[in-house]
Amino acid sequence: MPGVLAGILAAALLATPALAEATTLRIAHVWPGGSLIDRELFQAWAESVEAASDGRLKVEVYPSQTLAKSDKTYESTASGVADIGASAQGYTAGRFPLTQVVELPGVSASSRQGSCILQSLYEQGHFAEEYDDSRPLFMFTTGPGYLHTRERLIEAPDDLEGLRLRRPTPVVGDMFTRLGAQAVGMPAPDVFTAMQRGVVDGLSFNWEGMKTFRLNELAGYHTEVPLYDLSLFATMNQRTYDSLPEDLQQVIDDHSGMEWSLRAAEVYDELIRQGREDAEEAGHEFLVIDDALEHSEWGPVLQETIDGYLEEVGGEAGGIYEAAMALRDECSA
Repeated sequence: MPGVLAGILAAALLATPALAEATTLRIAHVWPGGSLIDRELFQAWAESVEAASDGRLKVEVYPSQTLAKSDKTYESTASGVADIGASAQGYTAGRFPLTQVVELPGVSASSRQGSCILQSLYEQGHFAEEYDDSRPLFMFTTGPGYLHTRERLIEAPDDLEGLRLRRPTPVVGDMFTRLGAQAVGMPAPDVFTAMQRGVVDGLSFNWEGMKTFRLNELAGYHTEVPLYDLSLFATMNQRTYDSLPEDLQQVIDDHSGMEWSLRAAEVYDELIRQGREDAEEAGHEFLVIDDALEHSEWGPVLQETIDGYLEEVGGEAGGIYEAAMALRDECSA
């Protein structure tokens, strides 16, 4: 009898969650390993999930496109190559047209404001169908993207004529083309080398990207006219989520939504501050365009971009734009 009881006890212990084999989740993201976004967002998310699950979830973080390339991150997550993926919607051209309404000029003035607007719109169901093949955890934005050039300051739209500029999104690329510039598409991690080799004369980017990808080392002229605000996602493979027991699904749910959207924005806004400060300390030249949508030269260009995108996408795009603009007061900058 003692032997039987010992066997039952051993079996019971092995069946407890504390001793069960951990489930490993793999996160693929595009930001450099060791960067503030890698450490303070994705590594922090991983550590928090592991602690909340009492070690039953282990999270491996693969930065710098090591598990999935930037333009394949969403697809790789939906198919299960990665369990969780984080990248920019714009890297998958044409895949998220309603989401990318938030990228239009003038929608947001900071990462916090843009992230709050984007996450709110998603939670209100405005473009949930664009993510039917995965389970979004949270969404966020980079903050406004400006113009940064190597040789001279851009003072007016006409100054862009003849320049080769890295475009962050097709919408901004179309704007560059209309103004006589050559729009060059490439993922953010490739811009430093392209600029160093003279493949591009400048780019449109947010201040976080200028710091994270060391672009302040190459571009000494900055025109702060808000051309866009890049949308970003962190999403999970639906089958991976469904395979978890309910209590571990709850752990994932607790690490989703507005709280983590704003945590991501906090990291971004700190990097935005640091990126601009680095350029100031390096003695760079700046031009700030206040109230850009009302500016005599930049305003018509930006408004044409907004109107053109909404007309091209059609359908619900106009209503989503109106909803985004209405959220600006609720989502403070």
